Amino acid sequence: MIGTVTDASFEPDVVASSTPVLVELGASWCPPCRAMAPVLTEIEREREGRLRVVTVDTDANPKIVERFGVMSVPTLLLFAGGEQLHRVVGYTAKPKLLRIVDETLAEHAVAR
Repeated sequence: MIGTVTDASFEPDVVASSTPVLVELGASWCPPCRAMAPVLTEIEREREGRLRVVTVDTDANPKIVERFGVMSVPTLLLFAGGEQLHRVVGYTAKPKLLRIVDETLAEHAVAR
């Protein structure tokens, strides 16, 4: 199940995670964000135990938005080892998103 992260839980849930984390920053009013939901749910299910998927409500969590300079939603951030490794802005189809995740984690030698 996709988790929800807040300004208060971002450090322990994302930065300190021993598993790579794909973070979607979005909003309930955003049609592309709603379109990403089933894609992210499938990725979370398929990569269970190897990749966590979480969402951040940008309207309710301004500190995360400011920290990462989010100007458009959805914005997807890939974290591993406490670092942001990649950023994707806008709706992204599942095959392309998985390719980005796999290639980025491979480049950074993160176990998948």
